Amino acid sequence: MNTDPESTAPVSVDALYAEADDWHVNAGGQTIHAKRIPGRWRTIKWAMASVWLIYLLGPYLRWDGRQAVLFDIPNRQYHLFSVTVLPQDFWMLSLLLLFFAILLAVMTALVGRVWCGFFCFQTVWTDVFTWIEERLEGPPAARRKLDAAPMSREKLKVRAIKHGLWLLIGFLTGFSFVSWFTDAPTLWWTFFTGQANGAAYVTVALFTAGTYVLAGFLREQTCFWLCPYARIQGVMLDRSTIVPTYDERRGEPRGRVKREDEGERTTGDCVDCNQCLAVCPTGVDIRRGQQEGCITCALCLDACDQVMDKVGRPRGLIRYASLDEFEGRSTSRLWLRPRVWVYVLILGLSLSGILYGLTSLDPLELRVLHERAPLFVLQSDGSIQNKYTLKILNKTHEPLAVTVRATGHDDLTLVGAEQPIETMPGGVTPATVFVRIPREALESEQQPIVFRIEAERTTGEPALTERESVFVGPEPRSD
Repeated sequence: MNTDPESTAPVSVDALYAEADDWHVNAGGQTIHAKRIPGRWRTIKWAMASVWLIYLLGPYLRWDGRQAVLFDIPNRQYHLFSVTVLPQDFWMLSLLLLFFAILLAVMTALVGRVWCGFFCFQTVWTDVFTWIEERLEGPPAARRKLDAAPMSREKLKVRAIKHGLWLLIGFLTGFSFVSWFTDAPTLWWTFFTGQANGAAYVTVALFTAGTYVLAGFLREQTCFWLCPYARIQGVMLDRSTIVPTYDERRGEPRGRVKREDEGERTTGDCVDCNQCLAVCPTGVDIRRGQQEGCITCALCLDACDQVMDKVGRPRGLIRYASLDEFEGRSTSRLWLRPRVWVYVLILGLSLSGILYGLTSLDPLELRVLHERAPLFVLQSDGSIQNKYTLKILNKTHEPLAVTVRATGHDDLTLVGAEQPIETMPGGVTPATVFVRIPREALESEQQPIVFRIEAERTTGEPALTERESVFVGPEPRSD
């Protein structure tokens, strides 16, 4: 068995076990109380986490008197500001999912699990929960002491407040989720007066319990054992991926700072302070190499840089770097890597498709169904009549009076559409019309015709669209 692709010498089983011993994964036997320190990467982490404020506050944004973003599943309408997406246009969802899937892949290939460290809701919610825990129970040493202490009135009071706040955050998480699918201000009233849909109560309850358990108790165990991304991200990395890495050549051998070392040091830059381990939310010792539990949150960089400043040594003992860089191999710039261009191309195509779909949505959509039994009818006046069913889809937010016209023959007569057809917003309105053409004016058994619908709108340009169909008649008479 050989684990080194550049070596032909076999690696012993004992060596493999020795390497495995250097990997440490907390299986839940102990609660990790990570130390929280300020720093550059902590600030970036909070800034990136603030994106989730959109999730909490987004449902309350109004647009033209209604909720700006609303996924109205019962009515099968998806409102995005001034755009309404109906199931007929749901192909854009596939492009959107492709865009985010490729974006996640390219982020992982370039900078590792940066999603996990800076954006993932599990990481963000856990961070908020532990921040509350620290404010109520104190630093890590005090929290471990409180965990080991017997239950008392003071401990019960602190724990009750902490768990109450956790449950409140869990409730707001679930309530915010439901708010994206129904009018948010109305939901507040109906939910607390018992008038909301049963699905709303079940969904909020599940989100509350899930957030409370996952972020409050399981924490890093969710990343280790439940998250599918943690299982596959390893195969998405390569030697050029930039991840938080310990510079072993510079840091080893480790040793405490001693006065006698001021002249000529016999140890590396690592002073074995274990601060990188103390701040890690998953309990990973980055000095043991890349491990499954590392979510690349870069908090260990803040901790190590602060220690280096205190002992007068250069920063960057732990830094973002690739394996090639540490081994002295030549590294190419990110934009010169072929797979980066492939990723960018796919991202560009999917995003272009989404933008094209959103900007080319017609406010009206028309389907024309030709009557098949019979295909045509001979009228008493000698004209040939065809029957059509028009299905008019109104994608706007207002009822529209739709005018129907038909073209394609000079002697064509449209019957049944003398008055505008009233269509309701977000729905399909059927209408039956007849087209008549004098028999002697027919030039062939099938004559192409075009139906055109148009409606005036209170805002914006008139809505119009057209659809081609066919007029069927008997074989023309030969003179």
